[in-house]
Amino acid sequence: MSIYTELSRRNVFRVGIAYAVASWVLLQIVDVISPIFELPAWAPKLIFVILAIGLVPALIFAWAFEMTPEGLKKESEVDRSASIVGTTGRKLNFVITGFLVAAVALLLVERQLKPVVVAEPGSDVASEEIQAGKSIAVLPFVNMSSDAEQEFFSDGITEEILNSLASVNNLKVAGRTSSFAFKGQNDDLRRIGDALGVNHILEGSVRKAGAQVRITAQLIQVDNGFHLWSETYDRELTDVFAIQDEIANEILKQLKSKLLTDDVVVAQAKRTSPEVYELYLQAKQRIYTRIRPEIETAVDELDLAIQIDEKYAPVFAQRGIAMLLLSDQQYGSIPNDESARRAKRYFDQALQLDSNLAEGWAGVGLYYINNGSNDTEAAIDALAKALAINPNLIDASNWLQIALRNNGDLVGSMEIIEEMVERDPLYRPAFSNAMAMFNNFGRQDKAEALLKRIEAFDPDNPDLLLARATNLMYSGRYGEGLQVMEERRELGNMSGVAKIFLSIGLIGTGQFERATTEGSPYWRPGALYETGKIEEAFELAHDQARGGDPENLFYLLLRANRDQELVDYLEERWPSLSTFASENPGGDIGYGIMEAVAIAYSNTGNVARFDEAMQFVDRRLGSLAEQGISNAFFSQSLARHAALSGDIETAFAHLEAAVDGGWVAVGDPAEIEPALRALVDDPRYATIKTKMLANVNADRELLGLALFDENYEVQL
Repeated sequence: MSIYTELSRRNVFRVGIAYAVASWVLLQIVDVISPIFELPAWAPKLIFVILAIGLVPALIFAWAFEMTPEGLKKESEVDRSASIVGTTGRKLNFVITGFLVAAVALLLVERQLKPVVVAEPGSDVASEEIQAGKSIAVLPFVNMSSDAEQEFFSDGITEEILNSLASVNNLKVAGRTSSFAFKGQNDDLRRIGDALGVNHILEGSVRKAGAQVRITAQLIQVDNGFHLWSETYDRELTDVFAIQDEIANEILKQLKSKLLTDDVVVAQAKRTSPEVYELYLQAKQRIYTRIRPEIETAVDELDLAIQIDEKYAPVFAQRGIAMLLLSDQQYGSIPNDESARRAKRYFDQALQLDSNLAEGWAGVGLYYINNGSNDTEAAIDALAKALAINPNLIDASNWLQIALRNNGDLVGSMEIIEEMVERDPLYRPAFSNAMAMFNNFGRQDKAEALLKRIEAFDPDNPDLLLARATNLMYSGRYGEGLQVMEERRELGNMSGVAKIFLSIGLIGTGQFERATTEGSPYWRPGALYETGKIEEAFELAHDQARGGDPENLFYLLLRANRDQELVDYLEERWPSLSTFASENPGGDIGYGIMEAVAIAYSNTGNVARFDEAMQFVDRRLGSLAEQGISNAFFSQSLARHAALSGDIETAFAHLEAAVDGGWVAVGDPAEIEPALRALVDDPRYATIKTKMLANVNADRELLGLALFDENYEVQL
């Protein structure tokens, strides 16, 4: 008799199959109950090993023993004629069938609990489904010590974990700003998970007693509140930075076993005294608010930190960033060129101390954006380097999208903004940028959805008013937008961006006098010109040109029919139009400054230079159109371009679209936009003027202002 036949007769195969199926069912049950009873991660693995080892004794037992009516006996002692192995085999078949039914039932239950996503070939849906569970927010560890000064230590633990997680592939980590927005709030974790768009939350606490510190951390699944893991660490409080590194490393090992497959590299904290580190963390948090008094207080804290430790590089980097943010074009009153010059010295010092400092390279990128040189390539390089060092540096992401936008890559800018508002939705500097970019692409629906999301979790955020006004003004609703900006102005601490939209609202409703005193410095020359203060307008525009931005000067020279003066100014300072274009690349909705150059060359009879300038405009507008820019202001740019090109039909088509979309000129459009002068003799131009006047007066009536007559004089 063959060994195979004997194994079959003794039911060894059936026992092996029954054992395997029963083990599989048991492991599925363990997988379900593990989170309920908070079993340690090694428990299911241990059960699997025990079951695997147990298979061998089970098979040996089946070979050596046989079930008889009198009970178990050794197989060698059983009379073959009285053997009931056939009956036992049939019973084992029933057992196997029962376990298989249980296995199918478990699979069906799992299928119901986890919907199947059917993906098109080549799509990313399946990949997104796999990665959906790999998202986490690290809430600030709570300082449970009686000593409030230990706050810096608990915040430092959080910072180090965030910095380490940011470098992990295929893991979505909620941004620092959004995570810290919930500091000190005993909020429902499910609500926090919904706000931040994550499936897991890491939270913890720090308690110091004498020279001992106890750190507790726990990983929680948001949808059901189950604690996937928790641990307590007791340490001797000697070197706080060494403890931070050690605890961050231990926590990340646990996170890796629960969520991750990639190796985790822990960023080591920079060493300084506890006092300096506390000042640094406090100052950085103040800078994140983008509120002028808070930034000014941060400057005082950073200066004190520098006095204590002149070798701590991150303090110098943040000091430079604060200086740039306090420029008159951002959140302060320091002249922009002066703030850039002073900030650069801090960045140089920071990178001299630590050439691999992400904050230092981020500051350098912001410097190139703000210093008036329009050196976008240098800005992009510096910011990309900062993000390569620390991908979680949300400021660097924000400034990179600005640099890309300035460089004409609006699609790239939009991609970063969408990632920012998904990863760090409560990061305040992203609001107005996101509103502008969504509206640039004609996506008011996305802008409105973002507003509602933020309003639900940060209703007291003053930047919500700015974001709301941005949305309204892009839709041509200047009156409503200005009402919202008036609310924002009453709150005080207006940023440079907020003042820009206040100016747009004031100028769009014909309140030029107010715009000269209350609005943005950038818009002031045009407002002064409209109020008849011509000399003052040109003086301010010349100052702006000396600071690196000649757009207002060129516009005013064109308005005043001083075309030759514009040409002379250009040719004395730039050797070619290519050089001029590289330093003045255009904006999100057009290329107004190069249009001014083209018109000046046309009016002075230089056809070749007119054609050359128009080629730059063609390329810029073509690039914006290819990227999908679609709004009333872009339609107006296309109308100006068509009019300069002699295509009157196309010019009117775009101009009508612009006016229908909400663009207004408070005055004769051809006076305000000289490129439109070729349209004035067409009867359609009068219709455009009438519609535009009606739009302006509707906004003025909403604001309780006197209406304009057809000459834009106040009706008495």
